[in-house]
Amino acid sequence: MIRPLILLSNDDGYQSLGISLMRAALAKSTDVVVCAPESEQSAASHALSLHRPLRLWQKTPGVWSVDGTPADCVYVGLNGGGRVLSRRPDLVVSGINHGLNLGDDVFYSGTVAAAREGALKGVPSIAFSAAYDADLEAVAVAAARVAFHLLQQRPKRPVLFNVNFPKGKNWSFRATRLGARVYQDGVDYRKDPRGREYLWIGTSGPITHRAVAGSDTEAFDQGVVGITPLVLDLWGRADQSEAEALASVAALAPNG
Repeated sequence: MIRPLILLSNDDGYQSLGISLMRAALAKSTDVVVCAPESEQSAASHALSLHRPLRLWQKTPGVWSVDGTPADCVYVGLNGGGRVLSRRPDLVVSGINHGLNLGDDVFYSGTVAAAREGALKGVPSIAFSAAYDADLEAVAVAAARVAFHLLQQRPKRPVLFNVNFPKGKNWSFRATRLGARVYQDGVDYRKDPRGREYLWIGTSGPITHRAVAGSDTEAFDQGVVGITPLVLDLWGRADQSEAEALASVAALAPNG
């Protein structure tokens, strides 16, 4: 029998501990090909490098790196004309990410974007992230078990799941929805040694979670692994009437 083929990527880079452990765990029952960024690409979201050339390197048999974003890596893997993959993969896996991707993080996450790129190309996909104080070896074993179950389900459409592991090494699992993380956002203005201004953006304080029943943030706070299905269709059904009203007003307004 032909073993299932998995395309494995991440946003921490091909040398990260998380992707190495994930590859080893998946390889027990599947064929795994890694195509991951040459260097860390955290918070790259779903950017594609359309305005500069990319370089592809084979590091070892079955391990490739791209000097681009996580989405670039999955795109190259799936569309590389057989250079990276010998056939279409049965599953795209992203992770294990060092750090969480809960709630609104999915819009910024390169880890989730790598999986989303797979789903957009019609391949069932799943992203795994873990708290810094989680046992990564245990996470890899549990994440591989989830991936194997997804393969066995043989989904008929390109599903996308986001999975987060809290601290520790023994967990229960729960189907969840997206929660809400609250960051202390800010911009830090500084001067370089030549007196020119530069700045850092990002969080500057503790991260808190809003109370959202059934959410991935609630599950994490309770020490439970949340498995969250994500959609590829971003159409805002609830706001369709507002869009129709805007279109009606715009149609009546004079041009110019």
